[in-house]
Amino acid sequence: MLSFDEYRSLINEHLTDFIPETDSKAAVLRESMEYSLRVGGKRLRPVLLLASCDFAGGDIMQALPYACSLEYIHTYSLIHDDLPAMDDDDLRRGKPTNHTVYGEDIAILAGDGLLNTAAEVMTGEVVRHAGEPEIMARHARAAHEIMSRAGIRGMIGGQTADVKGEYMEASADLVRYIELHKTADLITAPVRAGLMLAGADDSMLNDFTSYALNTGVAFQVLDDILDFEGDEELIGKKVGKDQDLGKCNYVCVHGLDAAKQELHSLTGEAKRSLEKYGNDAVFFTSLADQLEIRKY
Repeated sequence: MLSFDEYRSLINEHLTDFIPETDSKAAVLRESMEYSLRVGGKRLRPVLLLASCDFAGGDIMQALPYACSLEYIHTYSLIHDDLPAMDDDDLRRGKPTNHTVYGEDIAILAGDGLLNTAAEVMTGEVVRHAGEPEIMARHARAAHEIMSRAGIRGMIGGQTADVKGEYMEASADLVRYIELHKTADLITAPVRAGLMLAGADDSMLNDFTSYALNTGVAFQVLDDILDFEGDEELIGKKVGKDQDLGKCNYVCVHGLDAAKQELHSLTGEAKRSLEKYGNDAVFFTSLADQLEIRKY
């Protein structure tokens, strides 16, 4: 397997390769899409997809269109999250948000364009393998996994609960739903999709699904912690937004100390899911440890 940085470099090198050319009349659309893609980021989700495919013996170059498509989906969600009607952020990763540069209208369309492009790229890969039924089935499963976990029963459903959930009505059940769907679904999707592309069996899928879900929930819990006590310069945007907007999160419901304990517990559970793979799974267990102590 490659290192995290090597997977990320491969993704960055090919990130915009799959975006169709636009007519000059819509040139600003592609410019806006690429602006947000190139602002930066950890590339955690596409790296997880390539690494999972690699772990199960698949071809990471065959998985690359799916990895980039997943980053398109993640980036579209951030563009829309930053809009005045949602979180109303002026900065993303230390740079002006899409709508502050291109206006709300183009930002909305850029998000739409990234989501649609992701679907176009992945279904195109399915069609490309139409003459190879077994491989086509793997690609179809991976595409469906990503789109369904990004959809109304996944990320979008979680975002809906997030924007409508208010601090005074916060509950452990609501917070758990937001954690599982707003964040964890889009971390689980790449892991499962990468394994599907490689033809992994159900046992491996189950083990890695547990790993990804726990890692994804831990990721959101830490985001909630950082919203309370993070470094704005490191995070690249204003902290305390959840409090300002009256939104509920893990810290609001359970308190800061309990959130830190839960973060550590979830990280441990994620790593235990992969114990039987021993040192072969060190990429994933080490990543869980690194994510637990991230500062942004």
